[in-house]
Amino acid sequence: MEIQEKYSLKNFNTFGVEAKARFFTEVSNFQELKKALLFRRQHELKLLFIGGGSNLLFVDDFDGIVIKLNLKGIEITKEDDNYVWIKAMASENWHEFVLYTINHNYGGLENLSLIPGNVGTAPIQNIGAYGVEVKDTITEVETLEIESGDEHYFTNENCHFGYRESIFKNEAKGRFALVGVTFKLTKNNHKLHTDYGAIKQELENQHIQNPTIKDISNAVISIRQSKLPDPKEIGNSGSFFKNPLVSEKQFLEIKNNYPEIIAYKNEDGSYKLAAGWLMEKAGWKGKRFGDAGVHEKQALVLVNYGNSTGKEIFELSNQIIDDIQTKFGVTIEREVNIIQ
Repeated sequence: MEIQEKYSLKNFNTFGVEAKARFFTEVSNFQELKKALLFRRQHELKLLFIGGGSNLLFVDDFDGIVIKLNLKGIEITKEDDNYVWIKAMASENWHEFVLYTINHNYGGLENLSLIPGNVGTAPIQNIGAYGVEVKDTITEVETLEIESGDEHYFTNENCHFGYRESIFKNEAKGRFALVGVTFKLTKNNHKLHTDYGAIKQELENQHIQNPTIKDISNAVISIRQSKLPDPKEIGNSGSFFKNPLVSEKQFLEIKNNYPEIIAYKNEDGSYKLAAGWLMEKAGWKGKRFGDAGVHEKQALVLVNYGNSTGKEIFELSNQIIDDIQTKFGVTIEREVNIIQ
């Protein structure tokens, strides 16, 4: 393990923006991680963990230590006739892990195909797509307490999952390093989710009437690839904003002015509005300001066309938030973590 100073983070964030860390190190096992955390405590440094770098935006240099986690491994911890419990370490690539489960005919994660990032960030954000959230399959999250170096295990209930929320984004933020996640997946009688978004239409286009979990994964991949830019080609972090939740009264008021609005009713009677639709209706889709812009095919994605700074992208997001509030009376929130 080597600790480096004034280290460029441009290649460690999918936006591809330049920022420097005061200190930087990569760790591949618990012993190295504990050493890095000890260095951090001795020097009283701010701390940032980086996995795939897909859900953050650097607005400034980071005046602390950045720890790049390289904790790998996938293992079956338990199984019975109907279910399998799989533990994946934090640094496993999320999409590759999803493909691993599908190739073994383990169901539950197929709708979450092609989401950028690593396994360790999945519980923090409670990632979701096409009617499925990762909380639906997580049974346990293994962590290392940053101050003490002790291991702690969080059950699904203790994670306090919500829409793009968890205990790790709120009351336990900054207290724990997530090192492993255990998922409970189906081995047979898979529960398929095909009614959300464009999945059903995509399956019809492929003339698939009785889809398998692999068919659904392929449909999701096709949809996402048609709408979302590859971070290797255009800097981005996927969906930049959360879909806002509004009351039924507010939804009906908006629908009265915009009958074509895209929304989904929740069990509690509230409505989830499509943030991408709001942004497109407000005219943001495809707009560009220097190298910072809104993607031409998916308004929910902010992009770096080359040499944009994090500050420029952040300022663009501020303008969008203000405009949506003015035009629709709806507050949209960033899904991406802002590092400043």
